[in-house]
Amino acid sequence: MSSPNPFDQQKPIPGVHKIIAVSSGKGGVGKSTVSSNLAVSLAQAGKRVGLLDADIYGPSQPRMMGALNQKPEITKDNKIKPIERHGIKVMSMGFLVDEDMAVAWRGPMLFKAMNQLFYDVEWGELDYLLIDLPPGTGDVQLSMVQKVPVDGAITVCTPQNIALADVKKSLDMFQRVNVPLLGVIENMAYFINPANPDEKLQIFPKGDLLSFLDSKQITHIAEIPMMTEIALASEMGIPHTAQKSGDPVSEAYKLVAEKIMQQV
Repeated sequence: MSSPNPFDQQKPIPGVHKIIAVSSGKGGVGKSTVSSNLAVSLAQAGKRVGLLDADIYGPSQPRMMGALNQKPEITKDNKIKPIERHGIKVMSMGFLVDEDMAVAWRGPMLFKAMNQLFYDVEWGELDYLLIDLPPGTGDVQLSMVQKVPVDGAITVCTPQNIALADVKKSLDMFQRVNVPLLGVIENMAYFINPANPDEKLQIFPKGDLLSFLDSKQITHIAEIPMMTEIALASEMGIPHTAQKSGDPVSEAYKLVAEKIMQQV
């Protein structure tokens, strides 16, 4: 007798039309920054967008979206009402646990929490739900693909080869679980000199990312430059794309949003 297929457990999230996972092979590459700014760019394009912070152990979106110390309301139907910021419906474990409190859970508790974030949240009608995943290829990623049908995955990395080594693992995981790969976003591709905006400074050495993606026929979605303002915006809780337009970073995210809407 064959063992049951774990992916047969998948069921859609009511009202959510498309689910996009934003992943990274390692931490520190700006995945949560990409998730929040892409969510705003999609909303600016007229889409109804939700942002689920699935990093149970280290949630970033409450701070990045300007909703730190906010507590979601509970509806009459015992559903969790997401916090709304910058035109985005946001949900995170960070709304339920104090920022300085460790979430010391093993697998079963994590699976239960993921189930609640998917199905016990009143998402309403959404064109896109972006899932900001923790780095790596562990329990959260596998729980996600077992529970919900993911329409596409984006992997975020920085230019150097030490990041590429982990990107390969992330891409391999999504291919193994039959999640469509939308492509790779190269974040912090270069630094824009504040004293001379036309000058691009290479803060990370260019590795073999482009040749690897070309060999695997995986899309290089965009290069996102680094600017001092991005870090300040994240600390302030206002995504860069929510307050700026026309600069290289905002234009890059606008391009990413357009490509995502074409693919999904």
